[in-house]
Amino acid sequence: MNAKVQRQVDAANGAKEPRENEVSTSASQAATKLKPKTKIYYTPLLQPIQEAAADRGELEPALEKGREELVRCELCPHNCLLKPGQTGFCRVRRNIDGRVRATRDGYTSSIALDPIEKKPLSFFHPGTQILSVGFFGCNMRCPFCQNFEISMHSDEDLSARGRYITKEELVELAVSLRARGNIGIAFTYNEPLVHFEWIKECFALAREAELETVLVTNGNFNEPCIREIAPLTTAWNIDLKCFTEDGYRSLGGDLETVKRAIVLAAESSHVEITTLVVPDLSDDPQDMAREAAWLAGINPGIPLHLTRFFPRYHSLEEAPTDPVIMRRLAKIAREHLQCVELGNL
Repeated sequence: MNAKVQRQVDAANGAKEPRENEVSTSASQAATKLKPKTKIYYTPLLQPIQEAAADRGELEPALEKGREELVRCELCPHNCLLKPGQTGFCRVRRNIDGRVRATRDGYTSSIALDPIEKKPLSFFHPGTQILSVGFFGCNMRCPFCQNFEISMHSDEDLSARGRYITKEELVELAVSLRARGNIGIAFTYNEPLVHFEWIKECFALAREAELETVLVTNGNFNEPCIREIAPLTTAWNIDLKCFTEDGYRSLGGDLETVKRAIVLAAESSHVEITTLVVPDLSDDPQDMAREAAWLAGINPGIPLHLTRFFPRYHSLEEAPTDPVIMRRLAKIAREHLQCVELGNL
């Protein structure tokens, strides 16, 4: 292992790990109460070049005037239209010289060797470890985000907070940790797929080294993205935030897009699903029955992790999910699925 990679190991050993499908009970910040699921937490913002024109009723002329300079990011359903130098909704992908790409690829927010069950992946090489890597940014706006410190970052502080590592060094590090039970690389903590190109290239190198490749993702990405990364991914944990279109829109996501991602991932890889049970968003028994039945239609053996909500980020005044509700939802889900696990109880 070279000196630079060793420094990554040392830094990882001393770093505080982000949360991963496990939420804090601390409530150290003032925040607004999580509203019922009919409330829109996230309102899509027009790009600045559009916003001013929309105010004047001149949106189409303004778009036509600037069309030659604008580039559309087609990675996720936001389909951000970016002028030169502008960063998209995810706070990571930018129009640079007429091409959309992630800024600061390789700047990690965390590197840690975790039990595979922490992803959570309970039925993929149980009892092993996996090198877990986080970046910055996210293409959703969940008010209960567990890792908002890294997912909702400002682009300007990336270089100050991130530790840089190349794809080759990361694969070398993963291989060197095999003696400690490591089976591969998992991209997790923030939303990894906003760094799609970097991760795709890293996964190709990892597969050449016979490493497992894991994505812990919200799945809110367009079909071409999922189709391209799926053959290089050996396991997924996909967040299914809720099972209503209104609920997903309130978080800045799209339910049908996520459902399509789950279907595509399950065609070629091991898939487990996590639903954080949030009051008034994902705790409705009928919605849970529909969610579980839909998953069973893909494969009744898909594991479903129901995780208890605790106040976090902009939902600090909301009460934790009642354990009685958790068990009731698990019972409903088990009518359709073979494996339903409860977390954070």
